[in-house]
Amino acid sequence: MNAQKQYKTVLKEAVIEIEEKKSRFIASVKPACTEEEAVEFINSLKSKYWDATHNVYAYSIGGDRIVQRFSDDGEPSGTAGIPVLEVLKKRGLQDVVVVVTRYFGGTLLGASGLIRAYGKSASLGIEAAGVVIRQLCHETSVMVEYSLFGRIQNLLIREGYSIKDVIYGQDVEILVYVPVDKVEQFAEAVEEAANARAVLVVGTCGYIDLPEKAVEK
Repeated sequence: MNAQKQYKTVLKEAVIEIEEKKSRFIASVKPACTEEEAVEFINSLKSKYWDATHNVYAYSIGGDRIVQRFSDDGEPSGTAGIPVLEVLKKRGLQDVVVVVTRYFGGTLLGASGLIRAYGKSASLGIEAAGVVIRQLCHETSVMVEYSLFGRIQNLLIREGYSIKDVIYGQDVEILVYVPVDKVEQFAEAVEEAANARAVLVVGTCGYIDLPEKAVEK
């Protein structure tokens, strides 16, 4: 399986609630790396909110192929699950599941009202969960003399690299997260800035979470 270099997802689980014409809409959002995780979350909320009028859901799971599913759960076709899924698609989110629970308040909202309410609930839930860029990086060690530390640090900050840690010993070791497709470029830039006096060790590869605004779209 070829891992994605980067994708957008939510940082954490979140729950928000809004009211529209006395109907309660509860949006529950959670990261989900597999379809099984998404289904398990949906079923748990159906049990929790067993007395709700509707438990509408949508999810988008990435990987080799993107799996997207939704359910109106008894609401008029196209007024509930699709608006929730559309929010995920517009934000470009993967590995996320959203369940919007509705307790009917006695006043009909109409098709347009339902679309707005479900879409708004999903959007607010996602904002509460926080959107991040999950980027595939190598944890890379850069060892330099103290006299070169400031120059290398400025380079890393200027180029937007994420620094994991700085270890002060006989020399300075900087642990940097380097995107998998920028390792060679990174090495060349560091070597030039350090006049070939830096020692680089490219380490393990894994995903890190970065603020959405930290990565160019």
